[in-house]
Amino acid sequence: MRLLVVEDDPMIGESIQRGLRNTGFAVDWVQDGEAAGLALGNGVYDMLILDLGLPRKGGLELLGEMRARGNDLPVLIVTARDAVDDKVAGLNSGADDYLVKPFDFNELNARVNAIMRRRSGSGNPAMIYGALTLDPIAHQVTLRGQEVVISAKEFALLHTLMATPGAVRSRAELEEALYGWDEEVGSNAVEVHIHNLRNKLGSHAILNIRGAGYRVSMLNDVDP
Repeated sequence: MRLLVVEDDPMIGESIQRGLRNTGFAVDWVQDGEAAGLALGNGVYDMLILDLGLPRKGGLELLGEMRARGNDLPVLIVTARDAVDDKVAGLNSGADDYLVKPFDFNELNARVNAIMRRRSGSGNPAMIYGALTLDPIAHQVTLRGQEVVISAKEFALLHTLMATPGAVRSRAELEEALYGWDEEVGSNAVEVHIHNLRNKLGSHAILNIRGAGYRVSMLNDVDP
C-alpha cells in the first residue's frame, strides 16, 4: 500500500514517513499543496495524509479540487487546527477522518487502517486466503494457525498480493507498493522478497505467472 504525506513541518513529515514505512507502507512525502497536486496526478496512491496549513496551496483547497474532479482517494487530515468548525469543514470537504496534532503514532496508524477497512467494506481487518491469514492491525501473519515472522517489506508485499488474491500483480506494481521515491530499489528486490516468503510460507505460496507477474496461491494446497 502506497501513501502520500503532505506536511510542511520537516520534523513531523519525516516522523510520519519513517513510522509508516516501519509498519510496511510505501510512503512519499511532499511539503506543499502544489507538489501534492502534481504527485496525485500519478494515480498510484492508496491514501492521502493531509495537513491543512500548507504553503502554495492550502489543504482544504487541494481536497476540494480532488473531490470536484471525482477523485475519491481516502484522505486523513492531520492538523493542529482543533476547533470544531475546522473539523466540520474538513469532513464536509470530503475527508474520511480528522486527527489533531500532537498525536500518538499508534493512533495515526490505527486510523489509517480503519479508513482502509471502511473503504473496503469490511469490519474485520484480517485478510484470510485459504490457510493464510494476514492481520494489518497486529502486523501478524499466520499459516495454518502458526505465526510466521516476516520483515516489513515482506509483509507489505504479501499484503498487496492478498488484497486482490486472484489478480496478477506485475513486478513494477509491487515495487510501486513497496518503495517510496527516495528509497533505493535493487534490480531484484521483489524477487528476493518473494524468495524469502516462499521459504517461510511454502515453495508454491506465491506463483510466478510467466510474462505477467505474481499472485498469491491458495495455501491449503501448498506443501507445508
